[in-house]
Amino acid sequence: MREWSDAGKRPAAALLALAVAAFCYVSVETVPVGLLSEMSSDLGVPPSRVGLLVTGYGVTVAAVSLPLARAVAQVPRRPLMLGLMAVLVAATALSAMAPGYGMLFAARVLTALSQAVFWAVAAPVAAGMFPARIRGRVIAVVFTGGSLGPMLGVPAGTWLGQEVGWRVTFLALAALGLLAFLTLAAAMSATPAWHEHAERGTSPDARRYALVLATTALSVAGFFAVFTYTSTFVTAVAGIPAALLGPLLVARGVADFGGVTVGGLLSDRDQRLAVLLPAVLLTVTLIGMFVLGTNPLVAGATLVLTGLAMGALTPALQNRVMEFAPGGTDTASAGNSVAYNVGIALGSSLGSLTMVHLGPRSIALTGAVLAAAAVLTTLWPPAPGRSRTRLTEDEARG
Repeated sequence: MREWSDAGKRPAAALLALAVAAFCYVSVETVPVGLLSEMSSDLGVPPSRVGLLVTGYGVTVAAVSLPLARAVAQVPRRPLMLGLMAVLVAATALSAMAPGYGMLFAARVLTALSQAVFWAVAAPVAAGMFPARIRGRVIAVVFTGGSLGPMLGVPAGTWLGQEVGWRVTFLALAALGLLAFLTLAAAMSATPAWHEHAERGTSPDARRYALVLATTALSVAGFFAVFTYTSTFVTAVAGIPAALLGPLLVARGVADFGGVTVGGLLSDRDQRLAVLLPAVLLTVTLIGMFVLGTNPLVAGATLVLTGLAMGALTPALQNRVMEFAPGGTDTASAGNSVAYNVGIALGSSLGSLTMVHLGPRSIALTGAVLAAAAVLTTLWPPAPGRSRTRLTEDEARG
């Protein structure tokens, strides 16, 4: 743990603030899923329109990530991050106070615009406060906050909204965002000790960067081809009671959380292997789900293992992006965010087509084929002689 203490207390506090911000963004984006009936009743709109609050949010993030990342490329990082956090807090509070559906939708689009920029710059900003030798672990901390959103934020927000109203859930998230804003304002220096490895790719390579984006899109597609229709597979194929779906999803979330930690640690040792191993695990797990998924125990175990695999892939792929970024790492990170969202859309669409034409069991096979393609993009081209990030002499000495 010496590397963390050597960096100082202020960077560590700023890093935790970024993780909390990631938690808030993911929770704000997805919490309407658990509050469909409450929001529908209060706003006087059908649940399908409440669902569009999530769809519209995701589409906005995917559409504007790259152009906004380019637009803010020259903006100093401290005021940019504080500005994004201020928008998160204000727009989430506005969502809570929105008198009608239209105002709520507009407030969420505003939040989504800030989130698009946040995911483009959060990892480079976090990594820039620490030496390259622990970059994988630093990125993992930020993404841990994001992975805790579905695992803790959505269930807690659902419970709070059901008990005292959905608006209180949004106010609570705004308050948590304000805490992250204040911590970041106090801990992030106006002139941080910026490590150059976080600003540009450490081994710029446009071809390999494109392969990383392909790996992201294909692995995410493989996962979401199944995850989108988890309830159908669990109940119709494995014969597991619907009442056990919730605990299974919680277990998958815990595995995702553990995977993020493992992926960050492994990334600091061997970046290529950190991507390859979870991609192979995802492929093998989905094949097992297809072949043996009628067994309830196997179906439950494979569902949890998909969470472990995707959790480990997330920081590993981001670290790979920062290695091969052909230009600024913020623009490259925005490209990876777009690839992730393309993967979600591709996987859920192919999963739907598979269910309609081949039945729910076959969605696991579709996911396995996509994940296997991600393994191939990871294996090609051959790895360079040294797979770890190239460090300067000063950084190597610590």
